[in-house]
Amino acid sequence: MELKNNTILITGGTSGFGLEFAKRFLELGNTVIVTGRDPVKLAAAKKSLTGVHTFQSDVSNPEEIAELYQKVIARFPKLNILINNAGQMRKISLHDTSIGLVDITREIETNLMGPIRMVQAFLPHLKQVKSAAILNVTSGLALVPFPISPIYGATKSGLRSYTKSLRVQMKNTKIKVFELIAPAAETPLNDEFRNLDGYDAKQMDPVVLVDTAIKGMGKDKYEIYPGIARILYFLSRIAPGFILKMLSKPGAKEMAG
Repeated sequence: MELKNNTILITGGTSGFGLEFAKRFLELGNTVIVTGRDPVKLAAAKKSLTGVHTFQSDVSNPEEIAELYQKVIARFPKLNILINNAGQMRKISLHDTSIGLVDITREIETNLMGPIRMVQAFLPHLKQVKSAAILNVTSGLALVPFPISPIYGATKSGLRSYTKSLRVQMKNTKIKVFELIAPAAETPLNDEFRNLDGYDAKQMDPVVLVDTAIKGMGKDKYEIYPGIARILYFLSRIAPGFILKMLSKPGAKEMAG
């Protein structure tokens, strides 16, 4: 896929992968739009990235997605690439009775329902342009459970399944559907896991990860496995019990009840 002279919308573009994607795509000569919930972080992103366009929007809110669609298409009718990057990850002990019935599914609204709704909103437009793409950011934890983060893993597994189905349904359109299976990386997403007992995962440099993703998109690799994600893929197939045992060690004390 040609990755120059596009108009690209990136959700969760104020930090981590999203901010790095925005930087790299701007350098390649694209029009780049980022969204985020925090106006302060959006202002900082706009200040640090010359030429970036920002919209305050929460992907967990379907009304804000509908409003975002109207505003973006009105200003950027050439939009042709959607990157569903926004996400959150929490360590959760399911023994914790203080977690309410609404709060327990918060990651589902952002990580799974958000991308599904974004695609549903923007798909009619993307089908009309000459060349289009959707990139959904999943995780190595879509391949194998990480028990201390049960809801996050479930959302990424669900998004991976949805992405595969989306790719099949888009086969007779000009829309290319990519999946970035991201390993643990040095981003704010992993902040609350840094001092977790038993957690010593080597985290990938997001600059290297995004570079791998962009090169993969350029070569039409529809499933992109940077770094250790490729190892997780093979282990999930040949030794699922072993890798689950290893990933059950971090946070074991918290999960003991």
